[in-house]
This record gives sequence, C-alpha cells and structure tokens, in this order.
Amino acid sequence: MSARSDNPSANTLSAPPAPLSRARRWAALAVLTASLLVITMDMTILNIALPEMAAELHPTSDQQLWIVDIYSLVLAGLLVSFAAIADRWGRKRMLMVGYSIFAAASLLVLLATSAEGVIAIRAILGVGGAMIMPVTLSLIRIIFTDAKERATALSIWAAVSGLGAAVGPLVGGLLLEHFSWHAAFLINVPLMLAGVIAGIWILPESRVAKPGKLDPLAVILSLAGMTLLVWAIKTFGKEATFASPALIGFGIGAALLAWFIVRCLRSPEPLLDLRLFRNREFSAGIIAALGSTFAMVAALLLIAQWMQLVDGASPVEAGVRLFPVAIAGAIASLTAPPLARVIGARAVLAGGVGLAGIGMLLVGAQPGELTNVTVLIALTLVGAGTGSLAIGSAMIMQGSPEEKAGNAGALEETSYELGAVLGVAILGSIAALLYRSEFTASGLLDGLKPELATQSRESLGAAVAISDNLGLPDLAQGAGVAFTHALQTTGLVGGALMLAVAVVVFLTAPKGTTLTGSH
Repeated sequence: MSARSDNPSANTLSAPPAPLSRARRWAALAVLTASLLVITMDMTILNIALPEMAAELHPTSDQQLWIVDIYSLVLAGLLVSFAAIADRWGRKRMLMVGYSIFAAASLLVLLATSAEGVIAIRAILGVGGAMIMPVTLSLIRIIFTDAKERATALSIWAAVSGLGAAVGPLVGGLLLEHFSWHAAFLINVPLMLAGVIAGIWILPESRVAKPGKLDPLAVILSLAGMTLLVWAIKTFGKEATFASPALIGFGIGAALLAWFIVRCLRSPEPLLDLRLFRNREFSAGIIAALGSTFAMVAALLLIAQWMQLVDGASPVEAGVRLFPVAIAGAIASLTAPPLARVIGARAVLAGGVGLAGIGMLLVGAQPGELTNVTVLIALTLVGAGTGSLAIGSAMIMQGSPEEKAGNAGALEETSYELGAVLGVAILGSIAALLYRSEFTASGLLDGLKPELATQSRESLGAAVAISDNLGLPDLAQGAGVAFTHALQTTGLVGGALMLAVAVVVFLTAPKGTTLTGSH
C-alpha cells in the first residue's frame, strides 16, 4: 500500500519533553484525571436532572434523546480533528482551551429557557469535551514511558471515571434538592477553572514535529457522516418505519464515512491512522470500549429514570442507588492490572465485558415485578465488569507507537462516545418504541385531550407530571408498567450484545497478551 510516508521523520516527536520526576508525573495524572472526573460527573448528573428538566421544559422523547446524546455526537465527530490539531498546535494548549470552553458553555445554561437551548449548550460542551478527552490519554501515554507504570496510571484514570459516575448522581441529587436543574451545569465552572490553573503549572507541552497538513475534507467527512448516520437511526426508532428521508440520510452518512476511511487509508499523512487496527491488541481494546458503552450507557440512563419516575426515588436516593455501578467499576479498574498479570490481559478484558452483560441480562430476566434488589445486583455486576476497560486502555496505548498517541487517544475516545451515541439512539429508541406501543394499547390515553395524550405517549416524565396535575394515578401507574417492560426488554438486548462483544474480544486479542507489550 502506498499510503506510507516516504519521510521517516514525518511522525516523530519534536524534542519530546524531558522525563518528568516521579512526583510530577503523578501530579500530572491527577490533573488529567480530574478533568475526566468533571466530564463523567457531568454526564451522570444529567441523568438525575433529566426528569426535572423534562417536567419544566416539556421536551418530546426525540428532544430528550438529543439532550442526552448531542454532546456525545459532537464530541465523537470532532475528537479525531481536535486530536490532529493538538498534535500540531500543542496538546497542553488544546487542553487549556477545552477546559475554558467547557466552563463558558456551562455558564450559558442560565440563559436556557427551552429544550432547544439546552441542546445547543450540550453541543458546545461537546466541542470543549472533544478538546479534552483525547489529549488526556495521549499525555498519559507520553508522560508514563514505563509500560507497567503506564498500566497503573490508566487503571487510575479508569477508576476516576467510575468515581465520577458515583459522585455525579449524588452531587446532582443534592443540588436538585436545593436548587434548580441549572445547577447540574453550573457545577462545572469552578472545577474547570481550577483545572486550567493547575494544568498551566504542572502539565508538560508536547507535539508532533512533522505531522503533515491537516485534511479539511476528512474533517468534514467524519463529522457529517456520523451526524447523518445517528439521525437516521433515531428516525428509524421513533417512527418504527424505514421512512425515505431516514434511509437517504443513512445511506449518505454511511457513504461519507466510507469515503473518510478510504481517504485515510490512501493518504500518506492521514488525519487518522487506521493502520493502528493491524495490531490485534489495539483492535481488541477498541472493540471492548465500543461494544460495552453501546449497551451500558443506554441501560444506565433508562435505569436512572425508572428509579425516579417509576420507583419513586428522590434525586438523592437515585444517586445513592446508582453508587454500586461506579464504586464496583472503580475498584475493578484498580485490581484489573494485577489480576491480568495472573490470568492474562485477554481473559480479564473479555471476562469483564461478559460479566457486565450478565448484569444487564438480570434486569430483563427478573420474573414478575422488577425489584430494587435485582437492580442493585445488576448494577454491581455491570460496574465490576466495566472495570476491565482499564485493561483495554492499556492494550490500546501499548499497541500504538508514542508518535501515534494522539491518534490512539482519539480512536479510544471515539469508540466510547460513538458507542454511547449509538447505544442511546438504538436501545433508547427501542425502549421508547416499546413504551409508546404498550402504553397506547393500555387504553389509558383514550380519555385525555389529544395534546396531553401525545405528551404522555412521548415521555414518561410528562405522563407522570400530567397524572399528578389531573389527579389520575392510574395514568402514572400504567406509564410506569409500560416503561418497566421496555427497560427489561432493552436489558435483554443489551446484555446479549455485550456477551457477543466479549466473545469477539477474546478471539481478537492475541493469546498471552500482557501489559508489558509482550505475548
């Protein structure tokens, strides 16, 4: 293939920063993981804030999906481009700009009075997040040159992600007990400003010497392709039919992404070096990240709504109930590297994904009424299973050369975010379709005004609010039953998908894979 660059120095690091002292390496990791904490906390806070936001803004089910995943869609579309720009402009500099944009966008929530306004703010947050996420991973890859030490650093990085998922619901619940849902966004501002100050003093700067020219067409192809593809999938789920506009959008989106892939493979200086997938360790880590987030993010979003709107938990109570998935994930992330040294990285990664799949299957397999005990056990298994993704990060980073750290970080984060987007779009749309179908068939909407019936059919939050306003407890009960059944079916689908991913990961990862780069 002629896509290899003829210039051997085209992707070498320009005067890589001198090795940092041990104290500064771990201080740098603290700064990088703190930014991850803010972003993951922000995502789980939104899960808790969504019911109150829906009650005030009355978004349609389609708008609720966009509020949740427009952030991930924009982030996933821009990750590759911003990682490439950071390689040229400076990774630390890009990180500082990302922190600033994230803080400024969070302030804009004070002006949001509609669902469309919240969607726009989430899109801007996605721009800031796209500047932050791949840079954190690439800097960890560059700062920690020892493979064993890097595996520990990445396990801490993954554990902090779990901690953010735990802190988010609690912080969100406490904020919503005393303030409006706007506080779920405003909490980001002081945290990101602190990140800017600490990052300026502690983080080293790094960039690639001769990475080649930026490819504007590839940037457009990746962003437009993913946007059209996800929009089409949403439309399929919402309308329960393969309508012509959605089919056209799907076809165009797929074609644009195929063009992007071909362009990158043929270019001597690609925006994204897809040849990294030739390394089986790298590929196994990416598959695990994509498959796990596809199923898990949608399931957790639905469970958070079930706890509050069906089971009657307050925001703080829902936050406490979601604790097991995050705490188990954080503990598993820290124990995964030493366990991998005993039984092998391949077994830990594939086994963890499979364990999370079993947890999701429990939600759907519960006979009779879904109980809190079942949900608690399922969340614990899901959390423990996702801790294995720390192994996936280590395999991704050791499966790519140092000069490709930006590409590797972009691909890993793209797999997480694209998995989340597609999971919410596909599994969320399936759940919404099942909810609408069963709720409509129940006959409980027949006596309502058409406008109220439509709102109740579109959103569980709206159905509960209308039930309270009109004094119709049967309406809320019927909506809750329909939503629970939809949640359980989605759990079965998601769990089966995760078990399939576990098998693929096990077959893809080389036998004898270790976290020191040997087999």
